[in-house]
Amino acid sequence: MWRRIVALVVKEFLAVLKDRKSRAVLLVLPFLQLGVFPFATTFEVTGIRLAVLNEDAGAEGRELVSRFTATPTFRAVATLTHSSEIAPMIDSRRAELVLHVGKTFSRALKTGASAPVQLIADGRNSNTALITLAYAGEIVGAFGREHARAPLPAALVDRAWFNPNLGSLWSILPGILAIIISVATTSITAFSLAREKEVGTFQQLLVTPLRPVEIVIGKTLPALAIGLGESAVIVAAMVLLYRMPLVGRVGLLYVGIPLFLLANIGMGLMVSSVARTQQQALLGAFLFLLPEVILSGFATPIGNMPDWIQTLTYVNPMRYFLVISQGVFLKDLPADAVLAQAWPMALIALGSLTVAGWLFRRRLY
Repeated sequence: MWRRIVALVVKEFLAVLKDRKSRAVLLVLPFLQLGVFPFATTFEVTGIRLAVLNEDAGAEGRELVSRFTATPTFRAVATLTHSSEIAPMIDSRRAELVLHVGKTFSRALKTGASAPVQLIADGRNSNTALITLAYAGEIVGAFGREHARAPLPAALVDRAWFNPNLGSLWSILPGILAIIISVATTSITAFSLAREKEVGTFQQLLVTPLRPVEIVIGKTLPALAIGLGESAVIVAAMVLLYRMPLVGRVGLLYVGIPLFLLANIGMGLMVSSVARTQQQALLGAFLFLLPEVILSGFATPIGNMPDWIQTLTYVNPMRYFLVISQGVFLKDLPADAVLAQAWPMALIALGSLTVAGWLFRRRLY
């Protein structure tokens, strides 16, 4: 049995390496994604286009404006002279934020009275607007505390655990690892049988002594080996190139990676068993991968989703792997917490591979 499986595994490796499209999926696409995705999916906002309307004649008003223009977060694009110019700036998207300093700003600060500052943001992109207003609020708040005439009764000290600088790159990279290896392994396995059906080698496979379970194993092992190899390169790039901290144990990370890969390989084999052409396999893989990413908690917290959608996420292997990946990299996730996320992935992998074998046997006979 194992001699036949080894022969099929060797055949699969040769078929993948000789096929130009498969080589591109394995060698070019993952590392292109690794170079682009961490920066393209950043949640940080920089270079915000700022328009300033400063009606105050005092030094305090000019100082506040300079604090905005001196930071790389904001980029001054216009200096306004009248409030009627604010609406056209926002409507035309020439500015994303307008800072309006009133005529009595400096006088109010000197007398200890309230000195409001108006911030007008473009709300058409609500996420960017919220981040922009948060940045601006920090500048105004710090300015107000420094110029307060009486000492503040209490001071708020913020501290973010596991990501002290709140850099989005550290939050994104563990998810990028999951996305890249899932895309690679699912695509390779989805194309596997479909490619053989198109070129006619599937009929030759059927007359061999290989049983359906042996064919499934022979299709699974090459994809698993490729996924493990790619994950090792990506983890090394995260640590060495992106300076991602790895505070946990790598061994615990590699408890989750094989199970996550097997779950995705099973999904790819299910698609491959049903698809008759590579085009159908591509569509089937896309229909699986898109919900896997959206329902994983990578972009939006699962707790913010409706209850019925949260229920669907329990059959999503990426949901569990993200917890392991982020936990091992950032907070030294203990072994029991890793195992709590690993066993659902093991069940999903077992279920998907079982269904894939059943579909293959059904198509065979």
